[in-house]
Amino acid sequence: MKRIFLSALLALLATVVYGQQFKLNDSGYFTCGGVDAMLFNDYYPEGHQGGVSVIMHGKRVFTNGDIRFDETPGQWQPVPKKLSSSQEGGSLVTRLAYPDSSRHATGFNPMFYPDVQLTYSVTLTPKGKGLEVVVDLDQPIPEKFIGKAGFNLEIFPGWVFGKPYLMDGKSGIYPQQANGPVKEGTSYTDNLGDFYIKGRPYSDFDGFNALTDYSPFTADRIVAEPYAVGHRFTSRPDDPYMRFTITSETAPLKLYDGRMNHNTGWFVLRSEIPSGATKGAVKWFIEPNVVEDWRYKPVVQVSQVGYMPSQQKVAVIELDRRDSVLPSAKLVKFTDNGEEIVKTVAVRKWDGNFLRYTYAKADFTDVKEPGAYVLRYGGSESPVFQIAGDVYDRGVWQPVIEYFLPVQMCHMRVAEKYRVWHDVCHMDDAKMAAVGNYIDGYVQLEGDGSALPVGKNSHLLSNGGWHDAGDFDLRIESQLGESYILTRAWEAFHPDIDVTSIDFDKHVTEIHQPDGKNDFLQQIENGALTAVNGYLALGRLYRGIICRNLRQYVMLGDASAMTDNIPGTADDRWVFTYGHGRDLSSATSLAAVSRALKGHNDTLSVHCLDIARTIFEGTAADERNAGGMINLAIELYRTTGDRKYFDFVMSRWDQVVSGARRDPSSTAAFAKSLEGDKKYRKQFAAYREALLEYRDQLSRQTAETPYGVPYRPDIWGAGWTIQRFGYNHYFLVDAFPDIFSAEPLVNAMNFVLGCHPGSNQQSFASGVGSESATVGYGLNRADWSYIPGGVVSGTALIRPDFPELLVWPYLWQQVEYVLGGGSSHYMFLVLASRKLLSE
Repeated sequence: MKRIFLSALLALLATVVYGQQFKLNDSGYFTCGGVDAMLFNDYYPEGHQGGVSVIMHGKRVFTNGDIRFDETPGQWQPVPKKLSSSQEGGSLVTRLAYPDSSRHATGFNPMFYPDVQLTYSVTLTPKGKGLEVVVDLDQPIPEKFIGKAGFNLEIFPGWVFGKPYLMDGKSGIYPQQANGPVKEGTSYTDNLGDFYIKGRPYSDFDGFNALTDYSPFTADRIVAEPYAVGHRFTSRPDDPYMRFTITSETAPLKLYDGRMNHNTGWFVLRSEIPSGATKGAVKWFIEPNVVEDWRYKPVVQVSQVGYMPSQQKVAVIELDRRDSVLPSAKLVKFTDNGEEIVKTVAVRKWDGNFLRYTYAKADFTDVKEPGAYVLRYGGSESPVFQIAGDVYDRGVWQPVIEYFLPVQMCHMRVAEKYRVWHDVCHMDDAKMAAVGNYIDGYVQLEGDGSALPVGKNSHLLSNGGWHDAGDFDLRIESQLGESYILTRAWEAFHPDIDVTSIDFDKHVTEIHQPDGKNDFLQQIENGALTAVNGYLALGRLYRGIICRNLRQYVMLGDASAMTDNIPGTADDRWVFTYGHGRDLSSATSLAAVSRALKGHNDTLSVHCLDIARTIFEGTAADERNAGGMINLAIELYRTTGDRKYFDFVMSRWDQVVSGARRDPSSTAAFAKSLEGDKKYRKQFAAYREALLEYRDQLSRQTAETPYGVPYRPDIWGAGWTIQRFGYNHYFLVDAFPDIFSAEPLVNAMNFVLGCHPGSNQQSFASGVGSESATVGYGLNRADWSYIPGGVVSGTALIRPDFPELLVWPYLWQQVEYVLGGGSSHYMFLVLASRKLLSE
């Protein structure tokens, strides 16, 4: 009888487990327990976001299931155009097409499409314990692309390094690095189509691939031999939380290593599309293992640096929506005798709807005793943090000016004792660009030239500047934007720091070697040098300086390896001057920078002011540029005291009022100066009224998430945007403390330092806090390393509701460093918070 009962019980359990099916939820994707499957909710395949994607038990394991014309495509390979998405019965269906003519030989980062016109659908349907993927073609693949066209799926390497897989029962291990042998073959670029839309800036394919044996555009000529071939593939059979099986009913599955021809690549599982196939050209069955009763482990999010004793201290707890909120958490202090529970902290559910989780808050503001702490909630705990009056005084804002900005300096040898970060570089800058569409948004148009003839160099351009953190280029908004933020920090806080020796004449920077000069002023000078020298060489501001070919652009490592430092050779970088769209904001920066440099580098200070004045006088004010002209006039007035700039601003006061919430770094203090002046009573009242309206709007926005900042997650990490918000908010608090509190600014800082969504609690500021982003998209990313003080882009959104911050050095939308805001805005936030919390 017992045996019969046991058999019946096992049969019932099997029915419960195996009866689970994927169902479509209200957010538009399939879900089953802790596993979710999306179909083109994201459309950023260049950044490994798109196509068929699966999240298993809180981790995105594979993505980008779609047709590609390359075994292991990188960022530069063509992607289809999405036509439509729909729900048909119980299935999700997406229609797509090749080519996307809007991107062929043009655009921000141009692509070159093969000579094929193809429309097709990808259908995702729950079936049994998994999901069926069916690809239907409207027309067969041309014979010349048989073997190149296939359905690819990208597996995230970070979850599988050193772990097993099975192909038709035969085992293998995912390797830490790409391993040969390789195979040579054809490239889709051997048969490019003619899809260029006339009238758009044109990209020359041959020019991108000049001077080099390897080019990312043609990298598919040499790929790794597949690690395995078969019809049934299982990944991570060792881990029930990540195990999935894919069976192909059509062509064999092949497991490739995308890192062989693109360092940024992932593992790729692929089936080639057979000759003549149309309907059902690809049929896969995907069976992710669903762990019964899995729950997302609570994540306790705090500032990983910590808090001043008087500061508000609120942890955010991120929970599975199926879980109830526990009533309390334990605040634990570390003492000489071990752990001590110092407080049972009440936990309250946050009353809102955000992402896919439930949120709660634990407020321990009343704890003021200095020390090192963790907050424990259920079986989870926060990273270690401190409470101390001097918590922001060392190693928090300083790494930005101590490490990050020196390492990014162009035209310099940058050393740190035994270490050379990079040798002197780009001393052959720069050659005047020819007309055309280039890389990373650089365009040179007819009539947008300069005093420097096309193809000629100017030695003046090999002075000053910082490399864009990921790409080594110099954009004018990055250079002068950086100097402007540093100037405003210098004027607001006068930070006293000298830990770096900078010799612009000898082109040498020595980290941790003081030279008796304030590092803020020297870095402000660095940005001004490139802008002013560029103006003197070109007769106008440059748009940017960047390498010519794609091999140089994707280069990883020492910046000095990009060119030979000999002017006039073919590897020289090019300088671009198209358009005047950045002139007003650049001139605004120059006007402010002039103030900071006075007494430090008087000659450069005068040049900055002269250029700013010249641009102001040479620009006709109209509705389109009103905001830029007003900001420039305000900075010129602050620098010179010339009344004509004051009068210009006052004559356009309506625009000042309408832009009050957008440009407070310029207008708030100016408006405050009118207070008490009877002549401008109405103008001041109008500005103040606009701020009161904005305060109410801001209050609503900050209440939309549990983090107390305006935050709309997107494909790109929002850290930089939130830092920019906090930077601007400081000027409102400083000028109008009766209207605005410091709380949103401090919340923005805490967000960057770890109080942000997702299971990865890292501080976005590399090397700052108990756990931080120590794999960053910087010059040393190929070494899985970081630059202290660099601030990564941060937690991104996998649409529609999954926050993600992967430990992977090549995801620019999550871990890239940047100039002109990212790190300097963060540094400003810390300095501002320290000042405001100490008052």
